[in-house]
Amino acid sequence: MTFIMARSKRREMKIQTVLFWLLVWELGSRSLHQEILLVSPFSVIRRFSVLLREREFYISALLSTGRILQGFFLAELFALFLAALSARFRFAAEMLRPPIAAIRAVPVASFIILILVWVPSRKLSASISFLMALPILYEGLLTGIRECDRELLEMAQVFRLSPWEQLKTIWFPAVLPYFRSATVTALGLSWKAGIAAEVIGLPKHSIGEQLYNAKIYLDTADLFAWTLLIVLLSAGLQRLFETMLRRGMERMERLQ
Repeated sequence: MTFIMARSKRREMKIQTVLFWLLVWELGSRSLHQEILLVSPFSVIRRFSVLLREREFYISALLSTGRILQGFFLAELFALFLAALSARFRFAAEMLRPPIAAIRAVPVASFIILILVWVPSRKLSASISFLMALPILYEGLLTGIRECDRELLEMAQVFRLSPWEQLKTIWFPAVLPYFRSATVTALGLSWKAGIAAEVIGLPKHSIGEQLYNAKIYLDTADLFAWTLLIVLLSAGLQRLFETMLRRGMERMERLQ
């Protein structure tokens, strides 16, 4: 009962916070009297409701999401392979240190311009998403692997546990918390970077193209409506991944 009440209070607090900032937004819009500079939240909601009835809205949302997730999932596979390699061979870890550090240090805009020279615009957001997610996922997985309890691994060898049993009872519980944290962080970063890449590369039927068109035609309501979609998709994807990973961790705990 106490848990339900606390959860209800947290939900009420979130709603009140959102309403407060919507009020600030509305007051700011009214004080300027220039919707081209700051559109009111009601205009954004009206425009968003109109977009929901347009076919192009769903095509752009699905294609942009698909491109960015394609790069993100590819980064997860590469990060897993590279982290396992680095954990096994110190030489590999040292060789990977400079490129990983460089990827983290170079601005996203520089990567977007460089990669746009090499790949077509339709592949740009996937490439940028891959690059932005890779270092975070790699370092998270590598930390999780290195933090695995060596005494448990020695006991597993003594009791002759199979590789699958070792993965299930030792490696997964040790690595999953780090992987979960890295995944949520990397997903948010790759999503924002992927949309930024679309604004520059302008692939057909993309959220980035819609944002650029709204800017060209000074359609502030359209700009905010597409931005609202970006926020909703980002929050929804992060919540989905968090739920999936949390359930995976709970399942691993039950199997121990």
